[in-house]
Amino acid sequence: MAKQDRAIRTRQAILEAAAKVFEERGYQAATITEILTTAGVTKGALYFHFQSKEHLAEGVLAGQDHQLVVPSRTCKVQEIVDMSALHAYRLQTSPMVRAGVRLSLDQQANDLDRSGPFLRWSEVTVDFLEKAKQQGELLPHVVPSETADVLVGSFAGIQAMSQAISGYRDLGHRTANLMRHILPSVVLSSVLATVDFSSDRGAAVFAEVTQSLSEEDLAAIAS
Repeated sequence: MAKQDRAIRTRQAILEAAAKVFEERGYQAATITEILTTAGVTKGALYFHFQSKEHLAEGVLAGQDHQLVVPSRTCKVQEIVDMSALHAYRLQTSPMVRAGVRLSLDQQANDLDRSGPFLRWSEVTVDFLEKAKQQGELLPHVVPSETADVLVGSFAGIQAMSQAISGYRDLGHRTANLMRHILPSVVLSSVLATVDFSSDRGAAVFAEVTQSLSEEDLAAIAS
């Protein structure tokens, strides 16, 4: 068990180092040597867990998807808002999430499949929208898959803008504005009147979903 725990810790340390280097350098400029130095592990240890820089990047891309389940709400549109607010907050607070997003948007990463995060976010958003539609929260014309594409693509744009302008400091505000502008075209006005769009919503949701987690899980999320 101790050996297995050591291997898990080593793998996590390598991923955290890779996330740091990818966030700072981008995929193309990042090197295995720099990741090794940052992680403080041997080349053998790194290659035991990851066969190449591409596999490291795939690990970081997957790392941004650490399962934080948004609490169930009576209003499913609120869950959509909460999911976006939570992701915005994690971009502000988690190096792994920031690195994963940078890789997702890195057009120089020609040999890396960057579609996974977009497809997963779209799939989750479609699920929320379909539940909202079943509950009668959406306008009759709404096609969940189309709305999900717009929401995911728009969020990618505003987070990139926030990163460039303020280093993500204003992302909560920008995310709230995005939802306030898009959702009236797809959600009943009577439903919108009950939704909390506050800029600090992400921090509140994060506190709610992590209050029962162990210290080990909290450390993994914070990385």
